[in-house]
Amino acid sequence: MAKKSSPSKLRYAFIGAGGIAGAHMSYLTKFEDVELVGLADVSEASMARHAKTYNIPSAHCFTSYEKMLKELKPDAVSVCTPNGLHAPNTIAALEAGAAVLVEKPMAMNAKEAQKMLDTAKRNKQKLVIGFQYRFGSNSTYLKSAVDAGQFGNIMYGRCQALRRRGIPNWGVFGRKELQGGGPMIDIGVHILEVTHFVMGSPKPIAAFGNTWTYMGNKKSDVISSWPNWDHKTYSVEDLAVGQIRFDNGAILTIESSFVAHVEKDTFSFSIMGEKAGANWDPAAIYHDAGQYMTNSTPAFLTPSGFGDHFQAKMRNFVDHVLYNKPTLAPAEHGVMVQKMLDGIYASAAKGAEVKIG
Repeated sequence: MAKKSSPSKLRYAFIGAGGIAGAHMSYLTKFEDVELVGLADVSEASMARHAKTYNIPSAHCFTSYEKMLKELKPDAVSVCTPNGLHAPNTIAALEAGAAVLVEKPMAMNAKEAQKMLDTAKRNKQKLVIGFQYRFGSNSTYLKSAVDAGQFGNIMYGRCQALRRRGIPNWGVFGRKELQGGGPMIDIGVHILEVTHFVMGSPKPIAAFGNTWTYMGNKKSDVISSWPNWDHKTYSVEDLAVGQIRFDNGAILTIESSFVAHVEKDTFSFSIMGEKAGANWDPAAIYHDAGQYMTNSTPAFLTPSGFGDHFQAKMRNFVDHVLYNKPTLAPAEHGVMVQKMLDGIYASAAKGAEVKIG
């Protein structure tokens, strides 16, 4: 059994040692109150690469995550595996006494997500979802304005995560049985969660949507930056659109694609309230000032690239676990987002609106 370090150090381990785990590690190593202690992955090569980069002993690399949890007893775990493994990995870590940061989406479906939340509560452990976009300065700028009442009642939101040619040509992103879906659950989840967060996280009650597959399951000779995806195993949607109704009367629409005939890739959202509206990227608020319609933009925002909000996500999780500071991405929000995703997919299958419980 590994010896516990000073209480001021968070002993941190990983289930899944792929690229996203490397992103977690790259920021965690900047924090003096974190110690990386172990890895678990079926790929010994992936673990060896990260172990060498981040000085993790080879004896602390395990092909069995259950064995790693038992022997190392980490304080915190990042779950960075494919979507289909999020629930069993997270539940095992929580039951082993670790706080967990699980990457998005929270699970394959809302039933799994609720079980994860219930397990965290039963074991009195912290569970946070990897929703980094709510930590960016564009998001905090708009959320602070919403919280201050500048928008009044928010009636509508529209979010887009659209790629013209962006089917991942690595990993298992095109396999529904391992991922749960395609662009809606992979990239749509991010713009959906941050829009929902800025709107005040209202409770979803119904969903309507559709999905289409028309290009990803065919071989393509079109020149693009991500060519030669595995079209033979491709079983997810190319394009998904949906609409969510909330208990406060608001409506949110989402459009998400891996591959679609659009002008350019788009990743942004807009909201409309009774007193003001806004755009996320570039950040702007639209309101009336006296007799005039006015557009307001911030004179300065702190850097908000992918690395900046990813680092803020990791710092927030460490602060949440070590110092009991609040998190911006609680598991309860993850469950609501999962219910919205489930609702859109269920509506697409049914061809009608479905209720969200």
